Amino acid sequence: MPQKNLEVRALLPYKRHGVTFAGGVRAPSWVFATGLLPTQFGCDKRPLSGEPRWTTQFRSLFARGAEVLAAGGSDLAHTVRCDQFVRDWRSVPFFHEVRRQACGRHIAPSTTVLEDAMPLPEAGMTMNLVARPADGPALEALFPDGLDVPATSSFVPVMKSGGFVFVAGFMAAWKPGDLGGIAPEAKVPEGHLWKGNRVQLELDYLVKRKLKVALEGAGSSLDRVVKADVSIRDMNDVPAFNQVWAKFFPGGVPATSFWPTSNPGLAIEDARVEINCVATEGTLKGERIEVPRAAPAVCDGHPVGGRAGDLLFIPGLVASDDKGRVKNEMDYLIGLADAICRKAGTRLENVLRIQQVHTDLKDFGRVCRAWQKRLPGVPLPMSAFQAPKPLLVPGCTVQIDLWVYCP
Repeated sequence: MPQKNLEVRALLPYKRHGVTFAGGVRAPSWVFATGLLPTQFGCDKRPLSGEPRWTTQFRSLFARGAEVLAAGGSDLAHTVRCDQFVRDWRSVPFFHEVRRQACGRHIAPSTTVLEDAMPLPEAGMTMNLVARPADGPALEALFPDGLDVPATSSFVPVMKSGGFVFVAGFMAAWKPGDLGGIAPEAKVPEGHLWKGNRVQLELDYLVKRKLKVALEGAGSSLDRVVKADVSIRDMNDVPAFNQVWAKFFPGGVPATSFWPTSNPGLAIEDARVEINCVATEGTLKGERIEVPRAAPAVCDGHPVGGRAGDLLFIPGLVASDDKGRVKNEMDYLIGLADAICRKAGTRLENVLRIQQVHTDLKDFGRVCRAWQKRLPGVPLPMSAFQAPKPLLVPGCTVQIDLWVYCP
């Protein structure tokens, strides 16, 4: 049985599918609320007579999030990042309104993308929160000059805390409030077939006009990014994406996860890609983690981890070796994650969040039991959703992304 780590504590454990999950995790300077799902769904017998069902769902979602954070000595006012995976685009305006009511003026850097299904079929959303303890490092909300942000989302675009910089999800949008849609220079000109590649044009624009501006406004830079999440409409665009992505990181790309989205999957209907990131500033430095055995689980040339301070980021791994897809996916993936943790100087038992992407959520219980077998007695801080096929390697059915405490 894994040795108990007194620095990492599960918050509000609960059981489902015969597995013990953690509502969140407390580490010395972090509080995670993970895989949050609504607990109320409105009245089935009279669904048209009360408040919108999305309002009911999302109010209970934030109540649950506040409950988990409180159990770890934090609250919504100390969040530094929030990520939402949504099943129905029509629900998002209701979510924004409930979030403003729950969070007030402090809405952490945020990313909202559309996915096919949630672990609870009736749930419209699953949400992850990352926070600092109320007595932890101070937070600084930033609104860098020249950085346009979405008009209705109300989030802080950039948050600094303890040497970390959290940047919200951005697309290649333009005009105040991003109300101009995708910028003209991020599109192939109308009527033309080959004046650029759309995903590459979008990526070039959003890195130069959004991420670079956001990072520099926080005293950071592109070369200090340690983790990036790429929500991408078509996984077949990944090679073209990487061709441009690598040009912005001559010293090596950061740990990068690819989330396949529904189609459409982003706030702007014809957008191809959205990116959020974590970087460092000041004296805090990041490092790439390389484990040759694990290299085929990510894109060529990508690291299998990024470490900064007391956090290790393990990006979107799939069960692939030099010969392609590995059949026994979870044993293989968990073994790789363990090797990456050990290379970074930590243990898999210190996991703060497990983010799983499934091509079929019918596998969710079986996959979680594989985690439980490897980490007996450790409540799992699990978040999951179902996305369209393919994942990074066609035929793979699950992808894992981990944040791990690394003292």
